[in-house]
Amino acid sequence: MAAGKWIGGFLGFITGGPLGALAGFALGYLFDLGLDAVNGYDDYNNREYDDQHHQRRSYSDQTTQQRTYEGQRNSFLFSLLVLASYIIRADGKVMHSEMELLRNFLRTNFGEEARRQGEEIVLRLFEQQKQMGASQFRSTIRSACAQIARNMDYSQRLQLLNFLVMIAQADGKVVPEEIQALKEVAVSLSLSTEDVESMLNLRDSSTSIEAAYKVLGIEPSATDDEVKAAYRKMALKHHPDRVATLGDDVKKAAEKKFKEINDAKEKIYKARGL
Repeated sequence: MAAGKWIGGFLGFITGGPLGALAGFALGYLFDLGLDAVNGYDDYNNREYDDQHHQRRSYSDQTTQQRTYEGQRNSFLFSLLVLASYIIRADGKVMHSEMELLRNFLRTNFGEEARRQGEEIVLRLFEQQKQMGASQFRSTIRSACAQIARNMDYSQRLQLLNFLVMIAQADGKVVPEEIQALKEVAVSLSLSTEDVESMLNLRDSSTSIEAAYKVLGIEPSATDDEVKAAYRKMALKHHPDRVATLGDDVKKAAEKKFKEINDAKEKIYKARGL
């Protein structure tokens, strides 16, 4: 993804509602002017391509598909930054390790310019949170989550929550305030608090049988059939192919999570002799 298109291109469903309001603050005049500038540029390209190749309809179809893809992807990424700004400050502090995880994610997958712009957006959202106050910003986040839930499919929302859990875990511990914020976000995204508990235990599931059971959302007293059914349910929910349209980088993160789910299953199966 080109960082410029992220800032001034196809922002999908976030151009309205509470996310649109936050985008207007975070992106400033780039957001206000970018859509017209990019749309005008695309109209020029459409005409030029039509004149040279006489394939207007084919090009238009490709452009529409590309806009749809970019809109989904960029909406996902901006939603991540908005919710990350809330989770990072949930305990009243901005931890270097949490910001560094976010920086590395942007840098690794989208380049240094996207890292710089993404960090600037988060810092502006921190400032917005201070201006609005904690209570009002929390209400805005809940409304933003409801907007996301209406426009983003279930698997993409699960992956969004997974990234937020990873950010909360970046400093090696997740304090009660962060857990509460994660659960608030999950419920507002039309997910569940059990999803949060499962994701929080992914990292420990390779060494702890108790964590492995929590990953699958079952108790150690569950029957073998219940264990198998819980694993099938988790595998279906978190299969990486379900987020493939968001790009290879997001899919790779989903693949890592999927492997951890499988590792938890294997630990339980081995303990039970299955």
